[in-house]
Amino acid sequence: MAAAALRGRQWGESRAFGRAVRLLQRLEEQCGDPRLSSSPPSLRDLLPRTAQLLRQVAQARREAGGGVPEGPGGPWDFLMVYLANLEAKSRQVAALLPPHGRKIANDELFREGSRLRRQLAKLALIFSYMHAELDALFPGGRYCGHTYQLTKVSAHTFWRERCGARCVLPWAEFEAVLCICHPVEPGSTALALRSTIDLTCSGHVSIFEFDIFTRLFQPWPTLLKNWQLLAVNHPGYMAFLTYDEVQARLQTFRDKPGSYIFRPSCTRLGKWAIGYVSSDGSILQTIPLNKPLFQVLLEGQKEGFYLYPDGKNHNPDLTELCHMEPHQHIHVSEEQLQLYWAMDSTFELCKICAESNKDVKIEPCGHLLCSRCLAAWLCSDSQTCPFCRCEIKGQEAVSIHQFHVSATVEDPEHSSDEEELEQMAPSGPPLPPRLDLCPKSPSSKGHLNVAPPTLPRLRAPLPLPRFWTAASAPWEVTSSPQAREGARGNS
Repeated sequence: MAAAALRGRQWGESRAFGRAVRLLQRLEEQCGDPRLSSSPPSLRDLLPRTAQLLRQVAQARREAGGGVPEGPGGPWDFLMVYLANLEAKSRQVAALLPPHGRKIANDELFREGSRLRRQLAKLALIFSYMHAELDALFPGGRYCGHTYQLTKVSAHTFWRERCGARCVLPWAEFEAVLCICHPVEPGSTALALRSTIDLTCSGHVSIFEFDIFTRLFQPWPTLLKNWQLLAVNHPGYMAFLTYDEVQARLQTFRDKPGSYIFRPSCTRLGKWAIGYVSSDGSILQTIPLNKPLFQVLLEGQKEGFYLYPDGKNHNPDLTELCHMEPHQHIHVSEEQLQLYWAMDSTFELCKICAESNKDVKIEPCGHLLCSRCLAAWLCSDSQTCPFCRCEIKGQEAVSIHQFHVSATVEDPEHSSDEEELEQMAPSGPPLPPRLDLCPKSPSSKGHLNVAPPTLPRLRAPLPLPRFWTAASAPWEVTSSPQAREGARGNS
């Protein structure tokens, strides 16, 4: 009986995958008109890529057979929701387009800003989110939802403690779980929150979607407060908008420099894209560095770039979020400090520039460096950690201070510099500690303590990355829109 049930389920899976792939192929034929081409995301590119990934998932599941038990919220639960949603969204797109081989008679579909074009653009965005979600939970076709690492450590801990190994929850269940930590007002507020988190509009929340939401509206302790001020109350927030649509919307305000709108990036999920009118009337779009959005908007406001949200004269006050943002405390042991002092260095000194103290932690890997070095690294178009080559998905402000008391509390979230040496990728440019420095007295700004690591196996110094040369220091690094005006790539 069990074997027959397993064969029946595998046969049902095979049919479901086959039906989804055929539907995507028919839809791809309907999108053949070149006039439907647009800035990313483009259905003509997304449909074949999604179909290929579905084939890989189906193949991997056939190879795995029935040996792996699947509990609630596991891979098959996710795939049932995913395939049903994919079919529903595919039929919505097909309804907007004529059958394959017939000419599109309705010019409204090609007119930027028209109702039909807007519907098609929103569906293209949803397909983009669905492809990214499937690729994140089934990289190369193989399921990893039970080991998926959320970028924000606090968000990851929350999900795993409340949801275990599950990778997807129905919205009602997720809302109840979220309310344990972040209460949500019922009614319109809860509906607005659902429309923000549920990127794929499936009625469920996956661990991937939760990861994107917590990256966009960081920091975690004030997550929903940030969301309300930035997405609910802020007139500059735009959801489900593409690069081309931002350009078209800002055309109205070309004579009003400082006008701006912001949206979740289409192609770099978990990051913000900000469009604004520059002083010469140009319309520019930029993806800021990995920092909370309210910081970026406040900095841009001071520099005169982000003044009029969606052309309106009132710019909301976001300074209260600055006062609410906590700095993470890094715990350091006396033994670790003694080790650094023996090397004529200090723990808090950035090991890249050897000039500034560490004040930022890369997420999710946890490596520490100073914000100037991180800004320079990101401006070099590298999106991986300079120590371990893990993808940089965010950053968090930290403070490193002198050890004052012998009693320490170990912080499992901390990744020490000794661990940084051990975790360096052999193929990347490792950054060894500087051993030629004079002793420096530790900073006295705070009270951070440090976690006892094992003693490192010190390695011979290796070359620094090419862009870190003596001629380039000290750097004058800025994260202002002016410094990134040349970066107009599709976002």
